[in-house]
Amino acid sequence: MVTVGIDAHKASLAVALIDELGRELAHEQFANDPDGHRGLHAWVERLAPGERRFGIEGTGWLARGIACLLLERGEQVVDVRGTLTDRQRKRMHGQGKSDPRDAVAIARVTAREEGKLAPVRIDSALRDLKLLCSYRWQLVGERNRAANRLHVDLVSLRPGYQRRIPNLDSKVRLERAQRLLAGDQSVQAALARRRIEKLCRLDGEIKELEQEIAQSVKTLGSGLPQLVGLSYLSAARIIGEVGDIGRIQTKDRFARMNGTAPVPASSGERNRHRLNKGGNRRLNHAIHMMALTQARMDPRARAYVERRRAEGRTQRDAVRALKRHLSDVVYQQLRHDAATAPVGAGLNSETK
Repeated sequence: MVTVGIDAHKASLAVALIDELGRELAHEQFANDPDGHRGLHAWVERLAPGERRFGIEGTGWLARGIACLLLERGEQVVDVRGTLTDRQRKRMHGQGKSDPRDAVAIARVTAREEGKLAPVRIDSALRDLKLLCSYRWQLVGERNRAANRLHVDLVSLRPGYQRRIPNLDSKVRLERAQRLLAGDQSVQAALARRRIEKLCRLDGEIKELEQEIAQSVKTLGSGLPQLVGLSYLSAARIIGEVGDIGRIQTKDRFARMNGTAPVPASSGERNRHRLNKGGNRRLNHAIHMMALTQARMDPRARAYVERRRAEGRTQRDAVRALKRHLSDVVYQQLRHDAATAPVGAGLNSETK
């Protein structure tokens, strides 16, 4: 068995071949374009005509093109996370960082973690959901920026307007802002009207996108929206960021992935944990909002927080402990969804 590691960059692909013992057999570099992809595959076929397996870092971005070609040609392809590559590179002899060195590290991770790495699946329902959530996030950011600029215009043109229009978050309030500018022919007023039109367009697109995301989550059949504190949007964010839950073996690994695993910060007789700033922050935010909602609305969560407070913890530490507990709840639901979803629904590991 020959293992192939590919380190992808915007313009180039570094590829390395290793044998069963992890010894480097060859390495080469190809352009990251269709001709380079075909040349890379032909080079690997010539040097490793027998059984082989590919490990690639960044299959959802820079390496998407080569991953698509390899899958079309029937190759075994797995996705290698960058953190695993970094750890492997630190174990290797020598200093520094180079593309061939990274390709060898990726290949060795692929060989060592056989059966544990997620197979690459292009254009899966989970990836589509992640793209939709990311696009919505971009639109919301664009809307916030446009609203801030409109606020500056209105403060300048109509001082004190905020007493009548406290914010610019709805169609009714945007229409009020439009009426405030009636008859003003200045350039700044014209720009403000354009911004109002832009905000209306963005609101419409965001609303349509949210409906599409909610429908996608319903189609997948996930039980996450039934958990207290998780909307369809939050559930979609979690599903999209996690992807194939089968690649996460335990609830503790999931907690480390989403940044809810506690970080010890004890000193002397004081035993406490501090905020974990690692992990996927988008996942962490979804679980954080879930915890805040439950702490306010769910009697079980309120009782949990109160027990932690009775132990001498602060409100902040109690909420962090609740987040860690909810991480396990979310993990168990994702595992349950994957186990019970019919083949083709998008949540189980058999989905292509």
